Amino acid sequence: MGHGRFLVFYLIVGVLASIFYIYFSPRSSMPVIGASGAIAGVMGAYFVLFPRAKILTFIPIIIIPWFIEVPAVFFLGWWFLLQLFSGTVAQVLPSAGGGVAWWGHIGGFIAGVLLVIIFKKY
Repeated sequence: MGHGRFLVFYLIVGVLASIFYIYFSPRSSMPVIGASGAIAGVMGAYFVLFPRAKILTFIPIIIIPWFIEVPAVFFLGWWFLLQLFSGTVAQVLPSAGGGVAWWGHIGGFIAGVLLVIIFKKY
């Protein structure tokens, strides 16, 4: 993608994540500060570009640390489903949102998946 194109990509997915959050949480009185929506967009791009890459994952089993390599498509797909579940629960039970902009994460990820095709270098 290159430095300049990545910067533009990052800013656009961040703005789209914010718009997605505003659309799905119009009554929210909590300010949204942070870059998690843009980072989710980068994760969406990684999901498209490197689905077979392995992600070293830490799974704690009681007090025993367990490290396994998981395909990116599985890891990021699971992460996206968790965001979707949490965002849906927060819509039904606003007190369960915990101050996290779930729909910003979802919107950023979707924007990253869709826009990476335009921004990647060939």
